[in-house]
Amino acid sequence: MVDKICDFITNKIRKEMPEVDDERAEVINYGVHLLFGEMPKIFIFILVSILLGVLKEFFLTLLIIMPYRAVSGGVHLKTHIGCILATSIFYCGTAYLSTIVEFNPIYLKYIAILLVWIFGMIMISLYAPADTENVPILRKKDRKIKKILSYIILTIEIIIALFINSNLVSNIIIFGTLAQSIMISRFAYKITNNKYGYEEYLKGNI
Repeated sequence: MVDKICDFITNKIRKEMPEVDDERAEVINYGVHLLFGEMPKIFIFILVSILLGVLKEFFLTLLIIMPYRAVSGGVHLKTHIGCILATSIFYCGTAYLSTIVEFNPIYLKYIAILLVWIFGMIMISLYAPADTENVPILRKKDRKIKKILSYIILTIEIIIALFINSNLVSNIIIFGTLAQSIMISRFAYKITNNKYGYEEYLKGNI
C-alpha cells in the first residue's frame, strides 16, 4: 500500500516536472518512502517516551543529537521492526539514562566528556561520513564537508557539556554522542550487516 502511494506521488511529480529524469525520480521516490516510513515510527517513539516518562527529554535528545547524526551518518537497520527498536533504544534510552545517571564526584563527568570527545574524534577521522549502500555519499567535496562538520558539531556539543549548568543536557551529550560515534564504527556496521556505500562504490570501480 505504501509503495503504491509513493509511486503515485513520484509519477505525479514527474508529470508536473518533465525535466525529472529516471535517476532523479529514484531519489524522489526514496525520499517519499522515507517520509511515509518515518511518520509511524515517530508516533511509536513518542509513545515509548511517554511510557518512560521522558517525553520532553526525548525531544531534547533529538534536538541535541540529530545535527551530529545528520553529518556523521551511521548504520540503518534493514527491517522496520529492527529500525524502530534500535532508534527507540538510541533516543528514548539516551533520554531515560540521562535522567537517572549522576556523575559523583563531579570530576568523573569531566573525564567521561574528555573520553567521549577523543573517541568521537577518532571515529570521525576513520569513518565519517558513514554512508550506506542505499544512500552512498560519492562526491569527495560532500564527504569532506560532512567530515569537517562532524568534527565541529561534536566539539561544540562537548564544550556545551563541559560548561552548561544542567546535568540532564550534559548527560544527553555524553551518552548520545557516544552512541552516535559507535554507530558509525566498523563494528556497528558489521553486527548490523551494513556496508559503507562509498567503499562499495570504490570496490565496484577498481
